[in-house]
Amino acid sequence: MIKKTPSTSTLFLVFLLFCFLNASAQNHSKKTIDSLSQELNLEKNQDKKLEILNDLVDLAFQSDLNLAKRYARKGVQLAEQSQHKIWQPKFYEMQGRMHANLLELDSASINFDKALKGYTEIDDKKGQATTYFKIGWVHKRQGNIEAALKVDLKALKLMESIDDKLGIAGAYNRISEDLTKQGRLEEAYEYALKTITLCKKQNFNEELAYAYTAAGDTQIAMGNSEASFGYFDEALNLAKSLNFSIFDIINFSNNRANALKRMGKYDEAKAAYETALSTAQDVNYGNAIYVITANLGEINLLLGNYEAALKYQLQTVATQESQGDVSNLTENYHHLSTIYEKLENYPLALEFQKKALVMRDSTAKIESDKTMSALMTQFETEKKDQTINAQNTQIAQQRKTQMLYIAIATIFALGLLGMFFSFKNIRKKREALQTLNEALDAKNRQNELLLKEIHHRVKNNLEMVKGLIALQSAHLEDSATKDAMIASQNRVQSMGIIHQKLYQGTNLGAIEMKDYFLNLGDGILDSFNAENRVQIECIMEQLELDVDTAVPIGLIVNELLTNAIKYAFPNTENGIISIQLEQQSNSTLHLKVTDNGVGKVLGGVPKGTGFGSQLIQLLTQQLNGTMQENNEKGTSVSFQFKYQKAA
Repeated sequence: MIKKTPSTSTLFLVFLLFCFLNASAQNHSKKTIDSLSQELNLEKNQDKKLEILNDLVDLAFQSDLNLAKRYARKGVQLAEQSQHKIWQPKFYEMQGRMHANLLELDSASINFDKALKGYTEIDDKKGQATTYFKIGWVHKRQGNIEAALKVDLKALKLMESIDDKLGIAGAYNRISEDLTKQGRLEEAYEYALKTITLCKKQNFNEELAYAYTAAGDTQIAMGNSEASFGYFDEALNLAKSLNFSIFDIINFSNNRANALKRMGKYDEAKAAYETALSTAQDVNYGNAIYVITANLGEINLLLGNYEAALKYQLQTVATQESQGDVSNLTENYHHLSTIYEKLENYPLALEFQKKALVMRDSTAKIESDKTMSALMTQFETEKKDQTINAQNTQIAQQRKTQMLYIAIATIFALGLLGMFFSFKNIRKKREALQTLNEALDAKNRQNELLLKEIHHRVKNNLEMVKGLIALQSAHLEDSATKDAMIASQNRVQSMGIIHQKLYQGTNLGAIEMKDYFLNLGDGILDSFNAENRVQIECIMEQLELDVDTAVPIGLIVNELLTNAIKYAFPNTENGIISIQLEQQSNSTLHLKVTDNGVGKVLGGVPKGTGFGSQLIQLLTQQLNGTMQENNEKGTSVSFQFKYQKAA
């Protein structure tokens, strides 16, 4: 049954009330997270620590994906160290889920593969099935619907084998989504109705919200806009009544706005999209941000706001291309083509129409399409119409006198003949140049892809090395040796982060150092369990360095951070470590790492093996640099390096 659509003012008041309730819930969750974190720090039993980490991931997932990812990573590390076969795949699955929601699809796939392997080893069929669900979601983001349907059917068989009714309902929902994306709408709707019936019979209210969503998706694809609105409205209201996470509420709100758009209620849909986008940006929900941004591009296009539509659509396509997410990319290319056509920018309209066709060919395997030639025909026809109008004006004037007409006609014919040969020659040259440019572009893209793959594999190999060191150190009892192994892990991690930034970034020859230092600091704090007592600050502007300069500087900062955390704050004291890197001139870089710890005691016995200090000196020499150390009010180490600008 389709409910009456509420007014915009009513929706706004409901949304304000929801934001207030959600803020209260988040404050309550934060208090719970704080108390659980304290329990985790005090707990000694490994099994109980893993249970607490599981609860922390669930709570953090309601409001902060990055925090949830950090707790999941801690769970992975603890489960690996204790060789806990039950918890290992669970935390890999959790970590992969966080990566997926943050659109880090490669990292998500790696974690899901590890989770699936772990569940298979212990014959956990439900764990295998839930992991297959998540693998299928990644396939859909990458545009591989056939692969998604295949793993969702595997999950259904596993759930049926253990008679898990809730799992069966979840499988039905996902299969309905797969069939909808393949255009098999009648079958998709049947699966959605089966899910609704099963959920109502078993009182699976949470899964029922997703079943309504699946039914709404099929109806909107069939063109039944009002029916789809009814399903999406039911899903949203049910989700709110069950206190779904803010991320789910955003998704359901976006679906409901889609139905309003298809019903022709463009202004109401636009307001709903803008509200959902603002909420998604507040909680940094990357997956929803670009989806809603794409919808805002389309709704502005329908309203004739072409400049606004262009801004949203370009932002969406840029995000999808950078993340390797090809779902709906064909449609978004089409929208860009239409917008440029409306703005009378026909070359760019043609370019994005071509991109859409290439993308559709690669994802849907079509055999032929005439859309691009139609757009080209329109473009050429308008040019010819302008020429014909000019000719008609000339002819009308030439008719005043027959002799003048004949003379002008002769000159015009000769001119056309010359233009024909000239245009023919220019066209040949242009086609040859275009072919060469396309070949060069293809080669450049291929080289860039290969280089990214190399960095990706290097990063994976370094992670493997780090994992092997972690496994080895777990069996060591000598604290000095164990500390040395942890230091080695951090050095490997320092280099691994650089290669990760290279293959994820747009500039394959340079590293943005501020973001790199922040990632490096989080990893080191995590390895020493020092997040709650030591704070790392990056007091610097964004600065890109070439790889040959970034790697040694990263290793130097790694050693200084490690030494500061280990020795500057004894007796678990709180402290602050600051990192500053700046370009002082065209040829020099200045690096300064400072802590407010106890500093060095004059005449005291050196701590550690001294290897870190030797490594810092060697790396400083490698960069043709100098080092100064000051131990007043903590420790401050400054460096001057020869600067080499990133390519």
